[in-house]
Amino acid sequence: MTPRFHVVLLAASLAVTAAAMAQTPAETVPGGTLDSLLTLARERNPEFSAMRHEAQAATERVLPASALMDPRLKVELQDITKGGEQGATVLPSDVGATAYTLTQDLPWSGKRALKRDIATLEADGAQGRARQTWSELAARIKAVFAQRYLIQGSQRLVGESLDLMLQLEKVLQVRYATGLSAQQDITRIHVEHTAMRGELVALANEWRQTQSRLNLLLGRPADAALAVPQGLRAVPAPSQLQFAALSDRLRSANPQLFVESARVRSAEKSRDLAYKSRYPDFTLGVSAMQRQNAVKEWGLMLEVNLPIRDSALQSQERESEAMLAAARARQEAAANQALAELADNLSALEAARQTEHLAVYSLLPQTDLTWRAALAGYENGKGDFAALLDAQRQIRQAKLNQLKAQVDAQMRLADIERLLGEDL
Repeated sequence: MTPRFHVVLLAASLAVTAAAMAQTPAETVPGGTLDSLLTLARERNPEFSAMRHEAQAATERVLPASALMDPRLKVELQDITKGGEQGATVLPSDVGATAYTLTQDLPWSGKRALKRDIATLEADGAQGRARQTWSELAARIKAVFAQRYLIQGSQRLVGESLDLMLQLEKVLQVRYATGLSAQQDITRIHVEHTAMRGELVALANEWRQTQSRLNLLLGRPADAALAVPQGLRAVPAPSQLQFAALSDRLRSANPQLFVESARVRSAEKSRDLAYKSRYPDFTLGVSAMQRQNAVKEWGLMLEVNLPIRDSALQSQERESEAMLAAARARQEAAANQALAELADNLSALEAARQTEHLAVYSLLPQTDLTWRAALAGYENGKGDFAALLDAQRQIRQAKLNQLKAQVDAQMRLADIERLLGEDL
């Protein structure tokens, strides 16, 4: 009976392992690889599409920002009754005189260039916000993809354990019939069956939830088909995850810091423009006077506005200085926040790496020894079935810990790449 019991357990384990390692058919729907999801999100995510259009609109505002105002043409009919000698008329040749005036507004030197620079920096900020939207979107997709991988792996582990329990139940029935097992052992294994089926129900619910979340990010119907994740990305080596090097990359490439930098430079230009308001703008004009059918008089005009509201101008200048100080403070706060998040994620990623190492090289071998000892004791009648079930749970938990550590590393990697604004 003992050899048969051992053979049944080994056959069940091999069958489950072979099924788990079987290759899936070629992917016909997105979701099997992370790249397929990111490519689809770039094309279809409505939020990212809206940000790209806003960035394009901001770029189109650069040219009009520095353009001169349209010239104005003024036509003035004078003495339309010729001193009461005729009825009123609007024909230029029949009135006393007709004045034609063409004017053009000209701002003080440098104002147009400042307005163009401000519009350019606002366009840069819009481009940065689009990049930021994509970085956050990509990080969310990477996180959901990793969660789906965890759920799939958890389902596999529970399924393997459930298959093993079913095989054990068959052996227990035989042993019980021959008086080698107690009724309570069969009851325990039935409880295990029920608990595992409950876990599978919960995991199936989580799987459907991640499907709807991922489809939302992809701009697809919530129930659209998604392929099973085929594998996780490789985590970069520790030498590539040094805080000093990544902090430099973060300062130069982080989308939010790029946006804040554009805001600071835009605020500087707005301050310079506010100080330029102390200088007058001009209006140049040329006029022609028509009398009857001939134009014989010409004139030139120069009009200057007088910025004499000193208190109002000073208030505008103080406002621009305050806005610049606020922009610089926001930039510093964003940099500090991003660097703190980078340090946290690097630390958590290293912890996940160490946890996986402990699970693979320490916890799994130890639980395997515990299982073998419990199995040998039960076969020899020196151990109880509860110890055997507990050893099996420890093996499954150790494998789950390894899987969770791998997924946690992926989540932290996604957050690091979000902060950097680029993949490692």
